[in-house]
Amino acid sequence: MLKQLALPTRQEVAQALLKALIRHGGIIKEFGSNEAVVDEIAAECDLNEAQRAAYLETIYRKQNRRKRSNLWHRLLFRAADSLAKENFVTRPTQTIGLTGRREWMLTEKGFDQALALSNISIGRKDQLATKSFEVERVVTKLVDATPPKHCNPVDAKKKIITVSRESALRLRGFRQAVIQAYNHRCAVCGLKISSPDSIAWEVQAAHIVPNGFLGRDDVWNGIALCHLHHWSFDVGWFTLRHDFTVELSAATDSLPDDYGKIGSYDVLRSPTSSSRKITLPSKRGLQPHRASIDWHRENVFHDNSEGTYK
Repeated sequence: MLKQLALPTRQEVAQALLKALIRHGGIIKEFGSNEAVVDEIAAECDLNEAQRAAYLETIYRKQNRRKRSNLWHRLLFRAADSLAKENFVTRPTQTIGLTGRREWMLTEKGFDQALALSNISIGRKDQLATKSFEVERVVTKLVDATPPKHCNPVDAKKKIITVSRESALRLRGFRQAVIQAYNHRCAVCGLKISSPDSIAWEVQAAHIVPNGFLGRDDVWNGIALCHLHHWSFDVGWFTLRHDFTVELSAATDSLPDDYGKIGSYDVLRSPTSSSRKITLPSKRGLQPHRASIDWHRENVFHDNSEGTYK
């Protein structure tokens, strides 16, 4: 029947499924007749209406009953199952134990294969919001952790010279956990935008104690910032107070009039003109830790007006 209808091979459907997983952030719900992704992958495989609507009828003589199943759904499931056997994806029965949702999810192996099929450089892997089962385990651990009342935001055991697979996964987990905690929005200016293909977000996960200074990859040592405010924070143009309002460096008073502006928008002053708090995660345990804020104030923040712009 597959040959008669000229349906694509299981391998071709599996490849289309991997590319769809990239577009959908690494996860796809169980295939149901009302799921848009079923038609999306069918379009990727260039299926016509007859191919999409074909049914396979199974007759159970001993039980005197017939079972009809959509042939395209059956082929799609078998393609997903073959990917799971090769460890390219996890089955919904595996994923539910981690996320509580029945979904097909990319593994790291599947992520790499999906990038290759989608003609996306593997160098972009760290920039994408795509989930993988291994990274999602890290995210879950970070989000569920309880921040200590007193902590050293510097991890003396952290090594930044040699990047192991474990440390790379933890760093990606940190990025995803922070960005998700802030709902993909800059905590300072509120900017929220993704790439046209929806696979990457503009917002970045900033270490409050920078990675280069052995800052911990814990959510409470992180804050979601757009590119401009990430750079401004890292070089000390502003810091946070304990009440999560922004404190600008006094050096901003001596900036030339044409510095730090996009048209009439002042990148540093406009988002903080009313001394309002930054946007924070709703879960208190994901908010910046006081120890991290203190470290940034003491080691990065420029709190006087002496400098280049006089």
